Amino acid sequence: MNLCRCQSPARNQGVKLIGIGSIGLGVSEIRVRKRKRLREKDLKALSDGLLSATGVEVIGPKDTVDIAEGPDCELIIINNVIEGMIVEGRPFPTIRGLLRNIAIKSFVTVDMGAVPYVTNGADVMAPGIVEVDPDIKEGDMVWIRDVTHKRPLAVGRALVPAEVMAVKTSGKAIKNLHYVGDKIWKYDER
Repeated sequence: MNLCRCQSPARNQGVKLIGIGSIGLGVSEIRVRKRKRLREKDLKALSDGLLSATGVEVIGPKDTVDIAEGPDCELIIINNVIEGMIVEGRPFPTIRGLLRNIAIKSFVTVDMGAVPYVTNGADVMAPGIVEVDPDIKEGDMVWIRDVTHKRPLAVGRALVPAEVMAVKTSGKAIKNLHYVGDKIWKYDER
């Protein structure tokens, strides 16, 4: 239970208990269905896919890994936290997965002016990009980070290759698929 200090007309100060049920209402609209535990063979393939996409080992030897159907993609649940997703057959970490294991590949850095828009779900526009991983190709999954703290803000799909992203002066460069504060992010705040 969470404690909340509040003013009441009868007393100057009081403590109001707020139950978990009242906080969690409407927090997450995501529906996770058909959750199943991965077998060793499937786990190895998934782990290799995440390693090739990010450059870091995302799944540890003692982690429990499940796959479930999400709203728009399959979700990778590691130790009961959604830490990855599979979009068009390609695995990629969610923001929580990137916070736990900072990737060294597939990043796009945006300036601080773009941060409020990206964290509200807007696609990334080319003028806001300041740094790009040179190995990104059109259609690749990428993670977006801010220039100051280098923390993950969103996950998206590249609409143009890295060479074009670096020099493009107008238009969309990345389609935003998952961002801080969306349904996947809020699912683990319950």
